[in-house]
Amino acid sequence: MPEIVWDATLYDKQHHFVSDYGADVLQWLAPKADEHILDVGCGTGQLAAQIAESGAIVLGTDASADMVNNAKAAYPNLNFEVVDGTKLPYHESFDAIFSNATFHWIENQNALVDGLFKSLKPGGRLVAEFGGKGNVKSITDAIANAAEQLGLTDQVVNNFWFFPSVSVYTTLLESKGFEVEQAWLFDRPTKLVGEEGMYVWINQFAQHAFKNLNKEQAESIKNLAIEILKPNYFINGEWIADYRRLRIKAWKKA
Repeated sequence: MPEIVWDATLYDKQHHFVSDYGADVLQWLAPKADEHILDVGCGTGQLAAQIAESGAIVLGTDASADMVNNAKAAYPNLNFEVVDGTKLPYHESFDAIFSNATFHWIENQNALVDGLFKSLKPGGRLVAEFGGKGNVKSITDAIANAAEQLGLTDQVVNNFWFFPSVSVYTTLLESKGFEVEQAWLFDRPTKLVGEEGMYVWINQFAQHAFKNLNKEQAESIKNLAIEILKPNYFINGEWIADYRRLRIKAWKKA
């Protein structure tokens, strides 16, 4: 996972759409009472809490201590742990694993999928949604374009996300022993909050692109990228991010 500082309070306030959209994925999970369910990349805990409303026994994990601390404060009756998704320590402990908006941050996908498979009981299911092929392409292209115009291309990091196609991810899952039931790649244009929404989004989610730049250089690229994006993605006073999501449901054969 790239180095990124998660501001959990800002995340809840400015990017609440992450968990709002994630609620739709829960239909694929269909949690049941008394099932043991692992939420990988639980963030500040909203979706773990929704899963728990079914009567399931939920454990939320996240690599960010700030996120986990916020989750514990918001939902003191639920269990949350700081755990790296590539180092899941569980063995056949869960009936289901759920994840929303997390897998695309993880570089070591082999370790992630191995851990998911090991953590599930035989017959258990995996339901996950994350960035798919082409996700936020307009934003990454605008950052690259701005960097080129400013002569800073070599200093911008542009390979920090994993946005796979359907075939790439289903092949990976099957190679690790999963049986894939459903895989859906779809467009989901996403509104960002306020006139500064795109700037705030870039600061939160693409901050690692600028790690080799000084503050002045980074701000110059961000501001130019926003001007490049504005004609097509600032509509009626609202910013739109060109999200594409990959939703997966797979099983560990009994």
